[in-house]
Amino acid sequence: MTFFDFHHHHLQKRFGIYNLSVEESPPNGFFSAGIHPNLSLEVTEEQFVWLEEVSKYKNCVAIGECGLDGLINIDDHIQEELFERQIELANRRKKPLIIHCVRRFSKLIHFQKNAKVPMIIHGFNKRKTIGKDLQKHDFYLSFGKSVLQNVNLQEFVKDFPIEKIFLETDAEDFDLELLYQKVADLKNLKIENLLLQIEENLKTFNIPHLK
Repeated sequence: MTFFDFHHHHLQKRFGIYNLSVEESPPNGFFSAGIHPNLSLEVTEEQFVWLEEVSKYKNCVAIGECGLDGLINIDDHIQEELFERQIELANRRKKPLIIHCVRRFSKLIHFQKNAKVPMIIHGFNKRKTIGKDLQKHDFYLSFGKSVLQNVNLQEFVKDFPIEKIFLETDAEDFDLELLYQKVADLKNLKIENLLLQIEENLKTFNIPHLK
């Protein structure tokens, strides 16, 4: 069994989407490319040229991670400009957006109106009310290690539409199979059926599951 890792930072991992760092050379497997909000003050036009070029690669399957972060000491307006440029790029490339969001979920709804591609919030681990609002606005959510420990998050995952779910390790080092098994148990599914559903979800973004 192979467990697709929707968002990860492990270069040697084959089954998943590698989060490419700025100006890093692309890997052979699937990757996403974007400029994180914590780089908003340092970003250069040369880096945007790099992003424009790598986003053309066939195995670049998403733009990101990009988004908004309320914990960093960078003005919201500066972050928003960077985010808007990447939404525009995703629209042109017709590739989904992998979103990093911290304490700015209410603002995402506004930006979603400008996006012509799906938006997936990676590493979602917030309270149920935030999740329900995102569900109402048709966001996809990718869940990580927090599901293994957070009982409130488990309750939310249990009821969240399986057609909108992805699973990831992010930068954590743990056995992704444990997360798949936990989510399968929460949804009263066989793990094989969860794998099939994730594969169907990937097809929505023209991402063929690796065999």
